[in-house]
Amino acid sequence: MFAVLKTGGKQYKVQAGDILRVEKLAADAGETIQFNEILMLGGDNLVVGAPLVDDAGVQAEVVDQIKGDKVINFVKRRRKHSSKRTKGHRQQLTLIKVTDILSSGAAASGVKAAIGAGSAPAAAAPAAAPAAAGADDLKALSGVGPALEKKLLAAGVTSFAQIAAWTEADIAEFDEKLSFKGRIEREGWVEQAKELAAK
Repeated sequence: MFAVLKTGGKQYKVQAGDILRVEKLAADAGETIQFNEILMLGGDNLVVGAPLVDDAGVQAEVVDQIKGDKVINFVKRRRKHSSKRTKGHRQQLTLIKVTDILSSGAAASGVKAAIGAGSAPAAAAPAAAPAAAGADDLKALSGVGPALEKKLLAAGVTSFAQIAAWTEADIAEFDEKLSFKGRIEREGWVEQAKELAAK
């Protein structure tokens, strides 16, 4: 029995026991993977997909992650002051050994699907760090929006009590840090912070 599978934009005719070099897959050596894009099954009964064969699969074991042969790309431009460029490339490949061809029941096999390394889901970006536990909502101060609140939290200011205790030197320092000269006094942050801290 043979199957024609599709992976990495290419088609391969495979039988159990075949060893193939395919476009890099997101799998480690020793893992068992399953190809679900089967275009044809051959043997006693020939089944041609339209475009894929339903519920068919090819299971394989990942032997190793390898690199292909080096390909040299040399470009020489005539009459361009001896313009030359040489570039080399080694394609990343996955070496697999076909272990089984399933004509049905592939969906329920529970084996990890073969996914190309380029289309593997990226790791989720870390969420923004939450404000420190017990931190006050500094946006309650007039003139403080999300951007200014972020700057204040980055500078270690998390509560109204801290702002209420600012001296003139502190006010001058934060004027520079926040790039809003005179805003702290103009908006009356210290007085507002004292009222909010007392609540």
